[in-house]
Amino acid sequence: MKARSFRLDDADLLHARLSYELSVVAVDPLDAVRAAGGWMFDRVRAGWKVKVLVPQRYDSRPLDILGVRACALETNFDLVTADPAALAVSAQAWGMDARMRRDVVRAVERRAIEVSVWGSQPSEMAGRVEPVQHRLSPAARAFKAHAMVAAGGDPATVAATEEFHSCALWYPSDGPDLISVS
Repeated sequence: MKARSFRLDDADLLHARLSYELSVVAVDPLDAVRAAGGWMFDRVRAGWKVKVLVPQRYDSRPLDILGVRACALETNFDLVTADPAALAVSAQAWGMDARMRRDVVRAVERRAIEVSVWGSQPSEMAGRVEPVQHRLSPAARAFKAHAMVAAGGDPATVAATEEFHSCALWYPSDGPDLISVS
């Protein structure tokens, strides 16, 4: 059998298969940027593919600043739980769709993916998630501030940490980016 040569497109294909994906569901770009903008930026810098699903068409500039792809939730609902390594959901968005709640709870029960929620913890997640925080890198704070302006938010509200409720099933080799606060 002849050995196959390794081409650049093979490396691209390999990278695509090995990269981590984070799907984020929010009510609008400001919701995502305000609560998780720094975390999303830091994950993109670490090589993750991050997409934010929102229920309507919005200006994607705030998400573009963070290196995140915006998608319409209605036409891309299957992306919510379509094999991402991690899923994050706004507590406000939690109440928007029963299918999403069912699929997210099912993913947590199967212990299939890392699931994080920001805002008030949904009752269906009680006992399944713990309080965690992400410490933003200096670059994440700077980019989040610019994204906040583009989304119509106040850049002065950018803090050094972002807080979530999460069930992290694994941690990257260089250490967790969501650290327990309990």
